[in-house]
Amino acid sequence: MTKLPRISLVTPSYNQGAFIEQTIESVLDQNYPDLEYIIIDGGSRDSSVEIIRKYQRHLSYWVSEPDRGQSHAINKGMAHASGEICNWLNSDDRLEPGALTAVAEAFMENPDVGAFVGHGRKVDVSGNTVYYKKPDGLSFERLCGWMSGGNFMQPSCFFRRSAWEAAGPLDEDIDIAMDVDLWLRMVRKVPFRPIEKLLSTAVAHPDAKTTAYRNRMVVDCAIVVSRAGGARYVREHLDAMADRLTSYEEVHRRLGRHPLVRLMKPLLRKKFRASE
Repeated sequence: MTKLPRISLVTPSYNQGAFIEQTIESVLDQNYPDLEYIIIDGGSRDSSVEIIRKYQRHLSYWVSEPDRGQSHAINKGMAHASGEICNWLNSDDRLEPGALTAVAEAFMENPDVGAFVGHGRKVDVSGNTVYYKKPDGLSFERLCGWMSGGNFMQPSCFFRRSAWEAAGPLDEDIDIAMDVDLWLRMVRKVPFRPIEKLLSTAVAHPDAKTTAYRNRMVVDCAIVVSRAGGARYVREHLDAMADRLTSYEEVHRRLGRHPLVRLMKPLLRKKFRASE
């Protein structure tokens, strides 16, 4: 039987005690024979460290200490990784059953491929699916259109160590779109290919970066895509946004001129002033 390649997973975490145990269990329940699992905690003050200690005998390395943010934590973890295949899994994400074996087999069957991307989904805190994403174009040109909805979900993208060495590490000055920045560099170095399987699930909750800073994600993406050479794609997206805003403003002006709205304005102003 052919030996499966080593897979290294890094989980960056900070004050995610509500979710990190599910993340850890989703990795360990893979029962993957050659797994290197690394957790980099940023000095959490909640229950995170207690939970990590509960599983520490299954971890290859872990630490809890202040860091400079998510990108720094991932880079720290990757510096300890030795696997042929790598990825990071945030502490409010989890792997789907059989994900690691499916990834390993895909890489073994396609030695020329540098990164494989599977399906991903988001669920709410009750477990209801609110978003499902299949890989949507894996060329540099298609990745430059990330602001228009994203091409895939980060925890479903696994890459060879050689691809990380060619394109990494993460830019620690980028707060949100550091993964997009990496993919744009990586896709110019190695081929990306899809896997037709659900590999990961992310939890959509108010404190998640992609939820709390949705508009800042657009700004970050615009910066990294422009820097990578995709300025025209950014311009197309921003032009479309400007057109939509102009349309909304016109609708707002028309509503403002409606007799009923004009009648209600003084009453609304009076109510808002009373509530201040």
